[in-house]
Amino acid sequence: MDKPIIENLRPGLYLIATPIGTARDITLRALDLLASSDVLVAEDTRSLRKLMDIHGVALRGRPLFSYHDHNAERTRPGIIAALEAGKSVLYASEAGTPMVADPGFDLARAAVAEGFDLISAPGPSAVITALTLSGLPTDQFHFAGFLPNTKSRRKTALAALSSVPGTLVFYESPNRIAAMLADAAGILGGDRQAAVCRELTKKFEEILRGSLTELAGICAARKLKGEIVVVIDRAPLPIVNTDQLSSSLSTALKTMSVRDAADKISADMGVKRRVAYQMALKLEAEK
Repeated sequence: MDKPIIENLRPGLYLIATPIGTARDITLRALDLLASSDVLVAEDTRSLRKLMDIHGVALRGRPLFSYHDHNAERTRPGIIAALEAGKSVLYASEAGTPMVADPGFDLARAAVAEGFDLISAPGPSAVITALTLSGLPTDQFHFAGFLPNTKSRRKTALAALSSVPGTLVFYESPNRIAAMLADAAGILGGDRQAAVCRELTKKFEEILRGSLTELAGICAARKLKGEIVVVIDRAPLPIVNTDQLSSSLSTALKTMSVRDAADKISADMGVKRRVAYQMALKLEAEK
């Protein structure tokens, strides 16, 4: 692509998701924006140039800025100046979706604060890819990024997440994966199911599934390589005390509708709403 695909692209900051492994996972819209934006910004300019070369997108003398944690403060004013001049500016993370564990967060926030348009061209995400491959529930999940490096702080962070009512997702390094899983087993429970997703969409992609105790043992015995996403099942639901649930619902139904009573008591007792709702219907019919 040696000329713009989108003529007169409107000014604004465009966020494009880039492949987390396989280069062909980039979207057609992202390629169009790469070919058409006035200014290009990348967490790693070498990675972006390589991706552009693979897909035949020419730079054509356009400005290409590097933007990462170490130079963001001094680079950001120049990028904002380009937006002020009415330019279309494209930002690409090194791999995956911008803003997710990515230095582009501060740039996007600054652009919004200055009143510029923020446009996203969605695509690959290591978090979503790992969730879909884990075999664990995906209806609710909590992405916690990287856990702290030190053992004590890591355990504290895990303890704070132990009762989250959704699947947990973490990024982790190969050097810390065994220790992280061992700590997770100790804090969250060794029987809790999990998946270790390695080198997603790449040649040596591997998904290890099992309990936290089993996975901690596997990763202690092996030297894993590459980028890793850890997915851990949600905390088990508490055992429902039927008599207590019935009593609580009966009290709530004196002042609430069936729907509101079921919502409140299911949240208070940590039981499935369907269970509370069905019992509330039965109690209401027996009045």
